[in-house]
Amino acid sequence: MQYAALVDEQTASLASAIGVRVRQERQGRGWTLDQLAASAGVSRRAVVNVEQGVANPSVGTLLRVSDALGIGLPALVAPPAPRPVTVTRAGKGAALWTGENGGQGLLVAGTQTPDVVELWDWTLAAGDRHVSEAHASGTKELLQVRTGTVTLTVGEKTYDLDPGDAVSFPGDVEHGYANHGDSVASFSLAVFEPGVGSGTHNEVSHA
Repeated sequence: MQYAALVDEQTASLASAIGVRVRQERQGRGWTLDQLAASAGVSRRAVVNVEQGVANPSVGTLLRVSDALGIGLPALVAPPAPRPVTVTRAGKGAALWTGENGGQGLLVAGTQTPDVVELWDWTLAAGDRHVSEAHASGTKELLQVRTGTVTLTVGEKTYDLDPGDAVSFPGDVEHGYANHGDSVASFSLAVFEPGVGSGTHNEVSHA
């Protein structure tokens, strides 16, 4: 390979790595392209070019962008770190709710901001009931019953769900889960809350 071609390839690789890092940091803060551009004092086109790796930005532009993101120039030009894989072993979830009769709500997995997805493992002992206040606007939930019968309340309506039944519902209204049967009921619950930390809503307790 010719020296010039090697230099071009290295430059392109670095530009691509910088673009990935800038995009990750911007999205991690819940910023739009315009917000980053305004904070850095550069044009929106300059930010787009940096993120797409289609241009060789000046050091001044990179300094402005790295300062705006609060990470410094060395971190900006470093290769992006792989996203970590987090394994939660069986029985090791965070018990964030305990029912009066022994049920539990375990948070077993989740993603980082700004768009947070939570995975819960719920058990409801006979007679257990959990009522949740409305979450932030735009929150959505998915529930599937594994064992027993779960009574789901969303707003003013109730739904009796048997093993294998699944439901999707808005989490930004008051809702609750109850076990009116004589045996333990269990279900998996996924919660999606967009824009956490973006300042568009207040943090509230989940599930």
